[in-house]
Amino acid sequence: MPVETRRISEAELEEQKRFEEKVSAVLGERYERKPLACVVTYGCQQNVADSERIKGMLSAMGYGFTEKRNEAKLVIFNTCAVREHAEDRVYGNVGALKKYKLANPDVIIALCGCMMQQKHIAGKIYESFPFVDLVFGTHVVHKLPELLYKSLTRRKRVFELPDIDGVIAEGIPVRRDNDKKAFLPIMYGCNNFCSYCIVPYVRGRERSRRVEDIEKEFTQLAGEGYKEIMLLGQNVNSYGKDLEPRVTFAELLRRLNDIEGDFRIRFMTSHPKDCTKELIETMAECDKVATHLHLPFQSGNNRILKAMNRGYTREQYLSLINYAKELMGDELSITSDIIVGFPGETYEEFLDTKSLVEEIGATSLFTFIYSKREGTPAAKLDDPVSHEEKAKWLGELLELQEKISAEQMKLHAGKTFKCFVYGKGKLGDNYLAARTDGNLIIEFEGGERLIGTFQKVKVIEPLTYVLRGEIEKV
Repeated sequence: MPVETRRISEAELEEQKRFEEKVSAVLGERYERKPLACVVTYGCQQNVADSERIKGMLSAMGYGFTEKRNEAKLVIFNTCAVREHAEDRVYGNVGALKKYKLANPDVIIALCGCMMQQKHIAGKIYESFPFVDLVFGTHVVHKLPELLYKSLTRRKRVFELPDIDGVIAEGIPVRRDNDKKAFLPIMYGCNNFCSYCIVPYVRGRERSRRVEDIEKEFTQLAGEGYKEIMLLGQNVNSYGKDLEPRVTFAELLRRLNDIEGDFRIRFMTSHPKDCTKELIETMAECDKVATHLHLPFQSGNNRILKAMNRGYTREQYLSLINYAKELMGDELSITSDIIVGFPGETYEEFLDTKSLVEEIGATSLFTFIYSKREGTPAAKLDDPVSHEEKAKWLGELLELQEKISAEQMKLHAGKTFKCFVYGKGKLGDNYLAARTDGNLIIEFEGGERLIGTFQKVKVIEPLTYVLRGEIEKV
């Protein structure tokens, strides 16, 4: 049964706006110039979206922004808990601010995000990093004005880490990092409990935003000229299960596709166990929905998939991929996530993953060596294979995917694509980078005025992970 979603009331949001005014007054008394904030984000697009809302609230409170931590009066680290490497980076970067804090005691150092929602990590921060002033969890981001006010006006540290299933807060101001590409969360949390994953424990249960709230924000973005709008959720395919009346993710896509404007809709992340034929048919039929399916399979071996608690088999996954290829053909681009070296995985089982990689013909893969997460069922499993051996397996996988990616790129030689130009390229000083409907990267020579626009680009040279092209002459 879905958990009943608690939606933050208008009264609670008004209370936070009053705290915004209080913080603004404190800053006005304390500083002659507008104080600067530095927000450092780790991890997934959902964290980026959270940081954009954090920056929206900070802007309303009177902060300006800088990317230089030693210029800031407030430094916030929005953390990720998915892999150990991300956590180590946080500890290192927070530790590096100790001297800065000692020399500038008025500086506020804050940590939030998924790492902080874990009790053992919050405890470590409390004990080992006494110069950290403010720590708050994933379920109270909307309370930042109140928490920051407490931190600014009290001498003691503020730790706000409620152990709840999460909330939905609408109407929080957003300061977006890009004026043409936007992240739009449609749901929060996760119910899947994959045995290796900490996300359900730190993000809470699945909860969907109301359709009318999503449509309102989406319509505003389209009206403001945003060209690529990415719908976000830990498992977008589960969208709407907690809504009454029920609205499927495919239905939501169709409704957004019908909104007026010149834009492209993307989404992340899909879970194979909830990926339906209806969704694939919707992708094929809706002209503004990108023909890119990011569908993580994690392992190609059924025993490992069961141990991971993924809820599908290799055969079911392939059936979905083949159906998508049948409907979308060469327009479809497939990407996926893979974990190498899950506890107890043998080399023979890993070879099943390699063979699945060959079968699906993905454009690219996101591959990781298993990272033990305290508090997950997989953390208790025997893990006899050494990290060095797992690294060899990963090397084999990367070598295979490099060949497949090069072959995939060759299929597009001479084709012309409508592309969203998103930034500077890497092939040369005058190159721009653009993304096709199917999420392929094309680089071509052009002026920076084209960034943030759609352009028709012809492929003149397929490379391994990127296509070289030129703007189609009219």
